[in-house]
Amino acid sequence: MEEHRDDIGSRMGMWIFIFTEILLFGGLFLVYAIFRAKYSAEFHSAAYELNTFLGAFNTVILLISSMTVAMSITAVQKGDKKLALILLGITILMALTFLVNKYFEWGHKVHMGIYPGSDLLKQFEQGELMFFGLYYFMTGLHVFHIIVGMIILLVVMYKVNSGTINADKFVLLENGGLYWHLVDLIWIFLFPLLYLIT
Repeated sequence: MEEHRDDIGSRMGMWIFIFTEILLFGGLFLVYAIFRAKYSAEFHSAAYELNTFLGAFNTVILLISSMTVAMSITAVQKGDKKLALILLGITILMALTFLVNKYFEWGHKVHMGIYPGSDLLKQFEQGELMFFGLYYFMTGLHVFHIIVGMIILLVVMYKVNSGTINADKFVLLENGGLYWHLVDLIWIFLFPLLYLIT
């Protein structure tokens, strides 16, 4: 019995999902913009507590990972399974590096006493509280998307290795790549909003 395939429906479903994710983060960016306009000075001083170098380094990591996941799709289309697996492995390694960097960045904030509910944070101005609340929520939500993306790419990697994803059937890899590009795009907005616009 031949397996039913609906590549167009799969792609359309993924684009609809991506649109809902853009609406979610777009709403958060709007909330950020409103509070930034209201508490401009406090947001300005709070932003200095963030590590711009780590933020920039993570941006480069995600840009590289977007490139490698795109290259893996081309490799599969050309029938080069080994190269596709290597490129997907690099993508997952980049994602893991991002998470490790984020762990150390958050760890430093916790060590300083700047975390939700801390005694130090309670002494801050209302605008600074809003900044760090949005910082932890938005970057935390992004980290969740990174973890989900890694799981998707691990599943894709398994299916490439088993031959389920191949030169004739690679929509799942394309959709996984699209999701990963979304994760990258979100960070490209988060980085300047939180780290650069001071």
